This record gives sequence, structure tokens and C-alpha cells, in this order.
Amino acid sequence: MKSDFEINREREKKIKIKMKIIEIPCLEDNYSYLIIDEKSGEAAVVDPVEPQKVLESAKLNGVQHLKLVLTTHHHWDHAGGNEKIGQLIPGIQIYGGSIDNVKACTHPLDNGNKLSLGVSINILALHTPCHTKGHISYYVNDDTTDEHHPPAVFTGDTLFVGGCGRFFEGTPQQMYQSLCVTLGSLPKPTRVYCGHEYTVKNLQFALTVEPENQKIVQKLSWAEQQRRANLPTVPSTIEEEFETNVFMRVDLPELQESVQCHTPIEALCEIRRLKDNWKG
Repeated sequence: MKSDFEINREREKKIKIKMKIIEIPCLEDNYSYLIIDEKSGEAAVVDPVEPQKVLESAKLNGVQHLKLVLTTHHHWDHAGGNEKIGQLIPGIQIYGGSIDNVKACTHPLDNGNKLSLGVSINILALHTPCHTKGHISYYVNDDTTDEHHPPAVFTGDTLFVGGCGRFFEGTPQQMYQSLCVTLGSLPKPTRVYCGHEYTVKNLQFALTVEPENQKIVQKLSWAEQQRRANLPTVPSTIEEEFETNVFMRVDLPELQESVQCHTPIEALCEIRRLKDNWKG
């Protein structure tokens, strides 16, 4: 019998879309992404850390004009290709958080700023701090968005499939707001595209917190299959994350009890501490 995750992915492949998203594996475990408006041939790229790979993928996928760089945060493995891609494509617009000191940024962004791409794609900047102070996630939809053609969100190192980023520049309160309120308020079918391929390890850890959670067991099995076949585990969905990501499940009393905490933020802090020290 096919798992829910296999059925969801097969359904997505059958949908006729105007917005095409291409995963580009980079470095050891990073992802860059192309967001392509199929009607105009315009595209944006998220975190183009290896610009040559991005340009090759753009050519293969029929991109006519690579117009925007959407930088999630200032760390080198996300923003380190900005300067080079700016040299290769003069005039490309490079976006990043206004308080994040993003390399080669030409267009600073604040929470709620809106961009457009091509004739049908809308991009909303969401301030999702904690991993870095000015981290931006990008919520993207087009004029065909509905229950059968869900929107997407590019979450950098704030939300991973089954996990979240380290609290390098922020507080547990900020991460709770970013994960459970800002991202958690997006429509449940929203596809989640994160910055790294950490899914298998994240879900293995999640089972140490919630060993009886069969959704985690099922998704881990699927993720291991994907990786054995050298296939990505992105996208997830916001709904799947609420089912399988222990960092997004901290509002549940039973999860708080499992880590001997009494509030969501205490539980989030404790789970992050456990993950930071986990040797799995």
C-alpha cells in the first residue's frame, strides 16, 4: 500500500501548473531553488550559492530571464553566491532581509513586502527570525493557487523538514513565533522548501521525543527510501510538519509532558537543547 507521502507526490506531478519549482542540490547538503513563471519564462532563484549550477539548471528548464535572487539569510552557504551571480547577470535584483547584512543585497526587505514575478506569481516576504536576526522566508503563489495547486514557502534555515535551525542569533520565543505562528498560519497544503537535506536525521531524532508517533515512523521510512534513491525529501507541507515535526508540535500537552516542560516555549527550548546534544 502506498503511503500518504507517495500519494501526495504523485498527485502533485499530475497538476498542470503555471509556477514551476526546480530543486538544485548544492554543496554537500544545500538546496537552491528556481521559481519559474511558465507563461513568461521569468524566474527567481532562492539562495544561489553555486551560481554556475543555477545557470545550467535555468537553461535546461527554458528560463528566458533570471530576474530575482531571493536570499533567506546572510550565512555564506546561502548568500555566498550573490556577488558572483550579480556579476554574471548584470542588473539582477538581489533581495534579503533589511537587518540581515546579506552579501551583495540590492533590495532590502521587511516583513510583509510583496514582489511579483512574470505575469502570475506573487511573492510575500515573511520575517522569520532566530537562526539569524533578519531571516526571511518567501511565501509564493500564483493565480492558479487552490486546493489542488497549493502555494509554496521557502524557509531557508528556519524550518527544515522535520526540524528547525539552531538559535544562533535569536531566542526560543522568536523561533516559536517564526515556526508555529508565522509559518504555522500558512494554509496547511503549502509546500515547504527548506535550505538543507536534513530530513532523515531530523526524523530519527523526532522519534526519540515521540516514539509512538506513527506519522513520524511512516515519513522516516519514506525519507530513507528517497535518499537511498538519491532523491530529495522536499517539498514537505505545513500540514505534514504539524504532524511530524516535534518543534512545531510544542503546543501539544502530551509533547510538553514527554520533555518534562509546562509551556510551548519551554518545550521548544528543551527539544532544541536535546537535538544540539544528540549523537544519532
